[in-house]
Amino acid sequence: MLTIFKTATLALTLMSTAALADTWTLDSDRSVLGFGSIKNDDTGEAHVFQRLSGSVNDDGQAVIDIDLTSVETNIDIRNERMQEHVFGPATTATLTANVDMDQIAALRVGDSTVTEIEGDVGFLGQDIPVFLDVFIMRMSEDQVLVTTNSMLFVSTEEAGINAGIDTLMEIAGLDGITRTFPVTLRLIFDATA
Repeated sequence: MLTIFKTATLALTLMSTAALADTWTLDSDRSVLGFGSIKNDDTGEAHVFQRLSGSVNDDGQAVIDIDLTSVETNIDIRNERMQEHVFGPATTATLTANVDMDQIAALRVGDSTVTEIEGDVGFLGQDIPVFLDVFIMRMSEDQVLVTTNSMLFVSTEEAGINAGIDTLMEIAGLDGITRTFPVTLRLIFDATA
């Protein structure tokens, strides 16, 4: 009898949670994508993209748009050079992935889980495959936090920006800029009907 009660309670929880939202919308004000670089072998720097938008639909299809013009490197001229020489005419990159919505629906408020998400980043006309190890926490009935559980590393060659990095090095008179960079994510999604 206790087992039946527990099963029924879990089923109701899943049904009520799943019914909360048709989609989950990214809270742009509290979400951020960060990345790092190392110049001249020993100077590490942290950068962010300040404007993200996106959603996850009820089938678990996630689409996150990254506004490349919102890059913040903490040096204005470097922001401009990144946009001109690294991103070129591109103003947006798009992360697409599939999320197990049943796994999220099963989380009670305060619960968390770690999972892998496979996706692609559309950037400069190509799709870059990514494998994200993410930490997911149910912050409230209608809010979920997703962060990288371990760093994602992307190579400049894979991203197609080696030539742009070469140009940045030459303009700034640097001996080197690393050709792989760590990426971190903090995404907060709100349930929307």
